Amino acid sequence: QVQLVESGGGSVQAGGSLRLSCQASGFTSSIYAMAWFRQAPGKEREGVALIGRDGWTFYANSVKGRFTISQDIPKNTLYLQMNSLKAEDTAMYSCAVTRALVLEARYVSAWGQGTQVTVSS
Repeated sequence: QVQLVESGGGSVQAGGSLRLSCQASGFTSSIYAMAWFRQAPGKEREGVALIGRDGWTFYANSVKGRFTISQDIPKNTLYLQMNSLKAEDTAMYSCAVTRALVLEARYVSAWGQGTQVTVSS
């Protein structure tokens, strides 16, 4: 079992940047891939970005070119650098462990509790 704890959320003006972190603990040697998801009030959860243990990455079209997912495997830490933030990026962001290189919630085996990102225009 893997436990995940996010940090780094907050409030920022449109055009600004934030960096989210996700600390993993527990059976981290079992991790195949990790991802970031987000959910805004009244909307369905959306996959944001995914990274395989070998560094392969995938991004949702809505964040491509603005967000960067990365990982520090020895530190068991996942990151999401978010630049050029827009009001529509406002959501609860959660990190996740996934069983496949597919950015869909049905492949998630562990969730963090989430960190709020609010972008004001």
